Amino acid sequence: MYNAEHLRTFLAVSESLSFTRAAAALGIRQPTVSQHIRKLEESVGRPLLVRDTRTVTLTEDGEAMARFARTIIAAHEQAVGYFTGSGLRGRLRFGVTDDLALTPVPRILREFRRLYPQVVLELTVSQSLTLQRRVESGHLDAAFVKHAPGEGHGRLVRRERLVWAAVPDAEFDPARPVPLVVYHAPSTSRSRGVRALEEAGVPYRISCTVRGVNGVLAAARAGLGVAIFARGLMPADLVEVPAAVGLPELGEIDLALLTNPHAAGDAVEALAATILARRDPIRER
Repeated sequence: MYNAEHLRTFLAVSESLSFTRAAAALGIRQPTVSQHIRKLEESVGRPLLVRDTRTVTLTEDGEAMARFARTIIAAHEQAVGYFTGSGLRGRLRFGVTDDLALTPVPRILREFRRLYPQVVLELTVSQSLTLQRRVESGHLDAAFVKHAPGEGHGRLVRRERLVWAAVPDAEFDPARPVPLVVYHAPSTSRSRGVRALEEAGVPYRISCTVRGVNGVLAAARAGLGVAIFARGLMPADLVEVPAAVGLPELGEIDLALLTNPHAAGDAVEALAATILARRDPIRER
């Protein structure tokens, strides 16, 4: 009943709340985005978006359609994979950041391997900047990374707000520097947090430096300091630091899928479709 391409376009708009960003993420023109949304609304018979010259918001029906669209597209991709996946073969080198590796992304990769058993999937887990360089140098075919909005390439999967996180009973003494748990440089979250604190004039100290997300989790859970997470990646046993503490806003971050244009297209596009069909792959924790 509903066109899968129109649903994908609608999801891109619903996630970015921007026709321009949705067009860039999908690699199509903005008028095409508008056309897809108009046709989908005609099929539904109800408005899904409220838009003016500056903002885009979802109606109540739009929120419902976003949930339905993810399910419809996922079923569509499963059907396509079932009937066509057996002929897809080759090697696919995929990278993912270690914090995203702790989400349902591995389950999505397991499903991909089931749908395309003749594709040899090689996984690299590292930090975003390293993965981006490896895609650009041709050492990876695709990567799921984080970068600042507007500063990177690739297809937008989700935009998330960065937050300060700590144990629920953490105490903050305004007379002392804020203790930070951070990744080794280069790190997007580390540089974003340090810059925000310095610009706000908030004193801080590095209480723990780690190489992976397990180290961040262990240090934060031990109460050694404040860590930085994309809000959807924050574990349930940590909480956002209250605004009353006075830590500055960290802004947003994009979760994006990078692809190497010189890689074998069929396998890369099949994996991209599997991930993009579930534009909420980080929420099921």
